[in-house]
Amino acid sequence: MNSVSHAGRVLVVDDDPTVADVVARYLARDGHAVTCVADGPSALRRARAERPDLVVLDLMLPGMDGLEVCRRLRETSAVPIVMLTALGTETDRLVGLETGADDYVTKPFSPRELALRVRSVLRRARGAYREPSRDARPDAPPEPPLYDGDLVVDVGAHEARLRGGRLALTSREFDLLAFLLRRPRQAFTREDLLERVWEWTFGDASTVTVHVRRLREKIEDDPAAPRRIVTVWGVGYRYEPADPADPAAPADPAEDGA
Repeated sequence: MNSVSHAGRVLVVDDDPTVADVVARYLARDGHAVTCVADGPSALRRARAERPDLVVLDLMLPGMDGLEVCRRLRETSAVPIVMLTALGTETDRLVGLETGADDYVTKPFSPRELALRVRSVLRRARGAYREPSRDARPDAPPEPPLYDGDLVVDVGAHEARLRGGRLALTSREFDLLAFLLRRPRQAFTREDLLERVWEWTFGDASTVTVHVRRLREKIEDDPAAPRRIVTVWGVGYRYEPADPADPAAPADPAEDGA
């Protein structure tokens, strides 16, 4: 696949000029237009003014750290965010994902790996990813929207709406919702979702738990008692479609709010 076809405007936020320069050069090789800033306030100003397609965000910034920048971006934007972190513990990674990052790369990192992650996140954010299928054809028509009661997921437009209002989903949240909605009442382990939704053959399964929690906060009437994305004890999760005959019926007794 031609990487330039998925090029975009990338904002790199890192206070280390060497790291920022290396990242910018590798992303430019992939055809991206790159802007670099060294602190959080500058990042927020540039993001508002230039509306980048993706932000590469260092966690350890002077003054306003990367988590706070991520929180503030998420208040008004669903721009994809790839977080750079020198903190490699599971807790640190999960905090970044909880805050709204789409992906993370741990320092020290391979610039080429980062460029590939950026390409992958951009491709998904633009709705260019289609699940592999033995029957897929290059000239296949766009997938029709997915419906479940008042929830509509338009994969071609990469847009989800609930009760007519647009949902501000990150690319990974959107991918997870579309995957589960295509397969109602099928239970998947966290490891299954990690690999089949995001094509990750590495990483910890708790990443899935974070994205499920964030998605429930956006589509469930009561995220603590979910009715759409339910927990299957000892397995993982499944999507429970709405029952028009009895919309008040409980979706699953085995929900733990995880």
